[in-house]
Amino acid sequence: MFENAVELVSRFTRPVHSIMRAYGSNKAFPGAATLFFVNDDGVAVTCRHVAEHLMHAEKLNQQYQLFIQARFRLKSDEHYEENLKQMELQFGYKPGVMIQMKSSFVHCFDRITSFDCYLHPQHDLAIIRFKGFTQKLYQGFASFIKDETVKQGKGLCRLGFPFPEFTNYHYNYQADEIEWTRDGNANSPSFPIDGIVTRLISQFGKIGGIEMSTPGLRGQSGGPLFDKNGLIYGMQSSTRHLHLGFDLENFEIQSVGSTKKVTNTPFLHVGQCIHADVIKSFLTENNISFQQSNPL
Repeated sequence: MFENAVELVSRFTRPVHSIMRAYGSNKAFPGAATLFFVNDDGVAVTCRHVAEHLMHAEKLNQQYQLFIQARFRLKSDEHYEENLKQMELQFGYKPGVMIQMKSSFVHCFDRITSFDCYLHPQHDLAIIRFKGFTQKLYQGFASFIKDETVKQGKGLCRLGFPFPEFTNYHYNYQADEIEWTRDGNANSPSFPIDGIVTRLISQFGKIGGIEMSTPGLRGQSGGPLFDKNGLIYGMQSSTRHLHLGFDLENFEIQSVGSTKKVTNTPFLHVGQCIHADVIKSFLTENNISFQQSNPL
């Protein structure tokens, strides 16, 4: 049903790969998000929480460099451990606290020098304007739904990049840095997931979101919500967990010829998407061109 639409939307939907490292760990771990382009000028939309992480990364890395420099100046004497603990308190570092993050905009441009982020003041929405590229690696751009009111029961699909499989990174012990490498797998496959519209979400006095019967997966944040023709109805933002009330405690079941007792608290995981009207209004407020069409 969505095979042609997925092919179309894939041309302008791209992954954001990130590697992160926590204090006390000598390993990097991967994460992913999604963005999609809205015109030929290198402008994309994604979630505000994704953009905030991207903007915070530079400050995070700079702070850790200051920590490394201060640690290097500590004297190697009987007070070293005590002084190091004081410095960790000063910087707010303890095991599990994020200290480094680096991101890559995969297959978007030949190169970029910088990017600007515009954060929506209320919704989980951001615009990213890329700078310094000479060649675009995406093809086409989103066309948003123009006039149709989204109704319950309509079948729509989302596309994003959950389940990251890229391995082109490592921890450089000598530099105490996480780094991108030329080795390993640099890609992760896209993953579509369809569903039906279950409810419209009222936010700030008007309809601002679309609830889907299936979850948005981790890594799909910022991915487009579209119909069978590839027309954009919104953007995946978050997943809500609805308690079903079918709780089981020490419930007996038969499994592989034996009796077992299980406990289960089931939830229905529904995706929450930013409505296309919110995205279009924010693009208009920032004087960014975009395309819209009536449904076929």
